[in-house]
Amino acid sequence: MNEMDAYTGIAIANAAVALISGISSVVGMARPALAVPDGGQINAGTRFFAYGYGARAVPLSVVLLILLAAGTRGGLAPILVVAGLAQIGDAIIGGGRRNWPMAATCVGLAAVHLLSAWWLTGQ
Repeated sequence: MNEMDAYTGIAIANAAVALISGISSVVGMARPALAVPDGGQINAGTRFFAYGYGARAVPLSVVLLILLAAGTRGGLAPILVVAGLAQIGDAIIGGGRRNWPMAATCVGLAAVHLLSAWWLTGQ
């Protein structure tokens, strides 16, 4: 795969991850019950968590999508690292709440961002 093809693949993968993160945060703000394990109750803390997640995920997703669409490689790696670290934080939160699907998904999303940042810094 030549460099342009590799970058296109990285851009598509990271755009998909940014969309998953951004859309899931908006869905979580609209339906905070999705963040609660079965039988759990929705309370002010649940809503706070959902909006706190959205306040971070939506802007990160938008910035990442703009940089990817613009083909801006210069500032892309640092944003990918920040987005990847945020996903690791989300995985830790998911694991702490015994929400294993969330934890596993976030680890996968973090890997896409962090491996992409690593690849970009080597170019």
